[in-house]
Amino acid sequence: MNDIHLAAFINPSHLSHSHASWRHPRTATDFTDPAFYERIAQVLERGKFDLLFLGDCLSVPTRFGGSIAETVGHGTQAAAMLDPTIVASNVAAVTKNLGLAATASTSYFSPYDLARRFSTLDHMSQGRIGWNVVTSVSQSDARNFGLDAQLAHDTRYDRADEFLEVAYKLWGSWGEDALILDQAAGKFANADLVHPIDHEGEWFKVKGPLSSPHSPQSRPVILQAGSSGRGREYAARWAEVVFAVNPSAAGRKSFYDDIKTRVSNYDRNPDGTKILMAFIPFVGETEEQARESYEFHNQFADPIDGLITLSNQLDHDFSAYSFDEPIADIKVEGVQGMFNLVQSLSKEQNLTLRDVGRLYAETQLIPTLIGTPTQIADQIEDLVRAGEADGIMLSAGTTPGTFEDFVDLVVPELQRRGVFRKEYKSSTLRGHLGLGPASLDPVAKPQA
Repeated sequence: MNDIHLAAFINPSHLSHSHASWRHPRTATDFTDPAFYERIAQVLERGKFDLLFLGDCLSVPTRFGGSIAETVGHGTQAAAMLDPTIVASNVAAVTKNLGLAATASTSYFSPYDLARRFSTLDHMSQGRIGWNVVTSVSQSDARNFGLDAQLAHDTRYDRADEFLEVAYKLWGSWGEDALILDQAAGKFANADLVHPIDHEGEWFKVKGPLSSPHSPQSRPVILQAGSSGRGREYAARWAEVVFAVNPSAAGRKSFYDDIKTRVSNYDRNPDGTKILMAFIPFVGETEEQARESYEFHNQFADPIDGLITLSNQLDHDFSAYSFDEPIADIKVEGVQGMFNLVQSLSKEQNLTLRDVGRLYAETQLIPTLIGTPTQIADQIEDLVRAGEADGIMLSAGTTPGTFEDFVDLVVPELQRRGVFRKEYKSSTLRGHLGLGPASLDPVAKPQA
């Protein structure tokens, strides 16, 4: 078995996936303080993690009941959110090896802006940056950028395809050896190795070249978390890391096989796309202690918090439904893969909307790893050996407690087994992930 990949997810905010986490006594609440992120990153770097993944949301959710009152009052997900690219830059300055991935939307920014921003981040981190490409899901995002409504689901991905085509061209507009910087001769750069891109497409018209020179990785590592059919196709075309959520072993295996097959259809090496499945770990000296920790965490979960976030992510107002009835058979414009998962769980387990809200408040359906360090290491090894994932993306039940427990207790067990590195073998994120050199040619669509 190849080395397991370990990553950690946080929002630049007071909580990530667990709504219970910010009320937990082990969670630090100073999320507006740079030291909050520095501490998390330094813990992860001590644990030799591949990367820290920073999420984002571009609006305070209003989809549940059309108001921000309960969102802000309860402190649900995205009630407050800092800019992940700025947080990533700050964290890069206090770490040396840890990879950093920041989320940015193709729906509300320009290709030139984000291509330059991530090229700059790659320079500032000396080759440790990744870009989690999202298309955004909520109407409140659109209204913050001067639009009355967002684009339809599949249309957002069509725009995002061209967005990355332009970004790749911009990253390639500076040759690797273009900079000369000969002060005595007064030669700054070789103009023959810098060129406009002259892109004209359905969505964008961009002259180029980029003003940021060729960066250490050539471009950021591309991450994606699409779960719908169109989202999976987008991930297969572009992603080098896919972040996924699925609570069942069968579901994870099916997703893994589907993504790897789709990647092959784009004439890409499936090993060049790493699939990281999300888990929230609860570690104890005994299994009983771990389960007590999990149950104590869940005491802080409120079903309304879960339904507020579910409404935002699915772009559908669940406040209009009876909380004591099953989820209705409805059409959503948001994260369709997540809705399919929620609806399937509701039917299989005979869950009411209130039940779903509580589960969503606890973990947003992210599965848990509960047990001793040995038991959790066993679970991780088993799911990787079974072809459910190439590694795991940890989310936190407490911050930074979850990451501290995992690094102090589980990582040494994985290292002892020889399935996880004891020292960094590379200085770049691409190297941590075992990826080859970055191509700057936009990925072509398969021929019909």
